[in-house]
Amino acid sequence: MPKDRIPLSSDKPAKTPSKSAKKADKKKPQRSALRIAAMWGLTLALWMIVLGGAAIAFLAWDLPSVDSALSATRKPVVLVVDRNGRQIARFGERRGEAIGVEDMPPYLVQAVIATEDRRFFEHFGIDILGIARAAFANLKAGRIVQGGSTITQQAAKNLFLSSERSFKRKIQEVLLAISLEERFTKNEILALYLNRVYFGSGTFGIDAASQAYFGVPAREMTLRQATVIAGLLKAPSKLSPLTNPQGASARADDVLDNMVEAGFLSAAARESERSQPWGFKAPTDERRIARYFLDWVLEQLVDYVGPEPGDITIKTTLDADLQLTAEAELASILATSGAQSNVEQAAALVMTTDGAVRAMVGGKSYAESQFNRAVQALRQPGSSFKPIIYEAGIEAGIGSEQIFVDQPINIGGWQPTNFDEKFRGRITTREALAQSINTVAVQIADKAGLPRIISVARRLGLTTKLPPNLSLALGSGEVTLLELTAAYGAFANGGNGVWAHGIEQIDDAQGNVLYKREGDGPGGVMEPADVAMMNSMMAGVMDHGTGAAAKIGRPTAGKTGTSSDFRDAWFMGYSRDLVGGVWMGNDDNHPMKRVTGGGLPARLWQKIMIKAHQGMPVRPLFSIERPAPVAGVAPAWIDPDKVAQQQPPQQERGFFDRLRDTLGLR
Repeated sequence: MPKDRIPLSSDKPAKTPSKSAKKADKKKPQRSALRIAAMWGLTLALWMIVLGGAAIAFLAWDLPSVDSALSATRKPVVLVVDRNGRQIARFGERRGEAIGVEDMPPYLVQAVIATEDRRFFEHFGIDILGIARAAFANLKAGRIVQGGSTITQQAAKNLFLSSERSFKRKIQEVLLAISLEERFTKNEILALYLNRVYFGSGTFGIDAASQAYFGVPAREMTLRQATVIAGLLKAPSKLSPLTNPQGASARADDVLDNMVEAGFLSAAARESERSQPWGFKAPTDERRIARYFLDWVLEQLVDYVGPEPGDITIKTTLDADLQLTAEAELASILATSGAQSNVEQAAALVMTTDGAVRAMVGGKSYAESQFNRAVQALRQPGSSFKPIIYEAGIEAGIGSEQIFVDQPINIGGWQPTNFDEKFRGRITTREALAQSINTVAVQIADKAGLPRIISVARRLGLTTKLPPNLSLALGSGEVTLLELTAAYGAFANGGNGVWAHGIEQIDDAQGNVLYKREGDGPGGVMEPADVAMMNSMMAGVMDHGTGAAAKIGRPTAGKTGTSSDFRDAWFMGYSRDLVGGVWMGNDDNHPMKRVTGGGLPARLWQKIMIKAHQGMPVRPLFSIERPAPVAGVAPAWIDPDKVAQQQPPQQERGFFDRLRDTLGLR
């Protein structure tokens, strides 16, 4: 072969591979597979880190700053008192003084640590060992018997998060717990937790709980009291000493056991403490009264002080003692006579003659129904609307002794009859009102005219829609008990309009006056002499008319009312000092068993008003001699422009009608 020739591979002589070469060839594919697996594993791990970081960043995006943990936040406290300063309700959170761990009794801290988080001073906010121990215990029991949350996690949840049960919230809780541990010391975190956590019965923080349950500041708490407080953290509402003293005591014994297991207490000391008294502060009777009244008042609050007034005290017009009487009497009469009379609901109101509400009952049971029948229910007043008809008649020139004929009448096919379906013939205006004669009321309404009647109703404060026909004389419109009672107040006080109200004054936490009621209402709405005549006639309703069952042993006036088919029964009445209204019926509007305003409502009115007048001097009803009219001069009590605005538009009168008026032919 020439020396310069490059041999081809095929020209090389074949060599037999060695054993080591054969082994190397077999390992190459295995090493390659390992490299690929390692590469994919590393890639997957990197992606997991990236995605995990992104997920954490997403969950942490809307987390609050832990620096805000030091700023105490709570709902404002609204304290409601009656006219005599007696507390009738308290809304909002009850908090005490915020104290540091160094000011807390050491056994209180030990009781909490032993029961809630024994490794609190060792972990970094998340207790890995605690979580593992809880998981094992739960698996062994087959149910959740232990939790793994630390005090730091609970503080994070209470300070920043809702009680929503979700994976996102749990991760956020963990992130916030770690952040709290970085920002604050262990003692600061423990103090934040104990000063903010809920301890039941409306109390937040250990000082508020100690004051509520034992009547002492948290600094003066005994060991036995500390075990009660620490035990509440598991289920504060369920174990509150105010509602479950047995459960609270049993849980306190568990806390003593925990303190022994944690090495904070000896077994002998535990047995000694079990027999120690709590020093428990017996709860006062805080049964909330006037629930319907409170709803009515609180709905108006924003109009007086805005949406964020802070801590405030509302001084109301309510008389707590009278309110209790009204609630009890209403419940009693429905319990004894409601079923047999087919009456399921009732409402009652008492107010002063200038509209200050002294008692309000909006139904049989607030727990069963929060619908306030004294304020919200629109019902037909029946004959209790007649004083408005008669007042319009007096303004039209009808006198109390004028004679009408009680007889069958027909108005466009409508034939109103009396309740007893009898007719009495000639009868005075006074007696017709006392006996609630329907035919006379319709005749008076016809003479007075619907525009005048509606004007009187509006002047007296009735705002509901009223039917523009003569059935209005029999109370076919709908009214609320609140407005109708206020309307009767104008008869009681001599003719001044009445605005029903329940708030006298609102003060802030420093005693500054945010609102104070001033003024007495819209002023004169009826001529005093007309009011005196109405008082005289309505006194006859009480003396010998349909309201005789409501007498209370002093001068009073009033009117009964019963709507068609006995669907509504009313009694409205007043003295010189107070006005009261009662309604009875059924929410679904089904008829009662012949219940009239002069029956159950009059009896309930009597019981409430006797209590309301205790200690008051006996005074006569408003009375005045009627002045002689001056031709062409309008009474001073009427604002002609206001009346013109309130009256419904009248039909345009023709030329001959105006000519007859000019010639005096009408």
